[in-house]
Amino acid sequence: MAEIRPFCAYRPKKGLEGRIAALPYDVYNRAEAKAEVQKEPLSFLSVDRAETQFDDSVDVYADCVYEKARELLWKRIEEGYFVQEESPVYYIYELIMDGRSQTGITACASVDDYLGQVIKKHENTRADKEADRIRHVEACDAQTGPIFLAYRSSSVINGIVAAYKKEEPLYDFTAEDGITHRVWRIGRAQDVDAIHAAFSEINEIYIADGHHRCASAVKVSQMRRQAKPGYTGEEPFNFFLSVLFPDDQLMIMDYNRVVKDLNGYTEEEFLGKIGESFDIEECGEGVSHRPEAKAVFGMCLDGKWYRLKARPEICPTDPVKGLDVSILQDSLLGPVLGIKDPKTDKRIDFVGGIRGMKELERRVNEDCRVAFAMYPTSISELFAVADAGELMPPKSTWFEPKLRSGLFIHSLREK
Repeated sequence: MAEIRPFCAYRPKKGLEGRIAALPYDVYNRAEAKAEVQKEPLSFLSVDRAETQFDDSVDVYADCVYEKARELLWKRIEEGYFVQEESPVYYIYELIMDGRSQTGITACASVDDYLGQVIKKHENTRADKEADRIRHVEACDAQTGPIFLAYRSSSVINGIVAAYKKEEPLYDFTAEDGITHRVWRIGRAQDVDAIHAAFSEINEIYIADGHHRCASAVKVSQMRRQAKPGYTGEEPFNFFLSVLFPDDQLMIMDYNRVVKDLNGYTEEEFLGKIGESFDIEECGEGVSHRPEAKAVFGMCLDGKWYRLKARPEICPTDPVKGLDVSILQDSLLGPVLGIKDPKTDKRIDFVGGIRGMKELERRVNEDCRVAFAMYPTSISELFAVADAGELMPPKSTWFEPKLRSGLFIHSLREK
């Protein structure tokens, strides 16, 4: 049973939503974040990445950075850039990219559901990235970036969402990147109760994106529980900001690989080695290959494209070992190219599918010898790995479009 609650969100004052909403904090490097905030001072990046308010000589993890984040957030709330709901509500949040729509419910998910494995993860987190967001949440006394959750589609929730989407949205804007964002407020008591009841019938919810934000929110909750031994479970710190999407609306994009060298092999030797496990087909002149099926890979080698098909004997049925990212790692990147740990090896880099095949060609032309185009991991594969209590290899999934920060804020301040 999942406990997915409505909440009294802080949200942008009507008319400011397009200026405030920002891509997640970890999409940008420091220079890019600073440029975005200079272009639009109200961008929520100024809160999520408060080092943008300082000279580059100031360390991004300095105490003053987190203090500035808190100052900016609550000053803007006090000055009326944000409004707060008077009673707990859910929101419908629709994102439209290239004509494809995905619609979720913005709500607060339960820390106890995460600890009890009702909300399941599929990847590990890094302590340094967790520490940054823990400090940010603690300083701001609020959760500012939603966790991207997925669940198996519910006809009850779908019906309520469809009815509200016939009404005028609360927000409706298209960002600079072409993604349209629409928000509806679900405040009618019978609908709030129906959504709460429908989620309580769902036994598994999955973290699609935002593992570090989620782990940080949970650790802040645990710290506050320790500081308040008599906590009731109703305090805001027992819940974390989320947007929950039905599985049949989600699209995972490919997460591709580029490698700097051939591990000492000549091109002919390299093709010979991978031919021991893969069927190799050379593509036509100037023709790239985006994989069309599972266990098929595109390979750009010195500017020429090949289609690689993994032979059945290297395609296990295990939910993790059978992933395409695992097949490539276990049968090619590791044994042939010598990349034993893709998390730490400096010879490999990862390219999100949103950048397309041309980016792989560019990298091979500029700073790499070979690139591998992947067939996207499916949402059912993600669910299977999480249900098995396993973890995916790094850089297995790339979700688009990205949820915006600043549209919904979950305050941890107790009334």
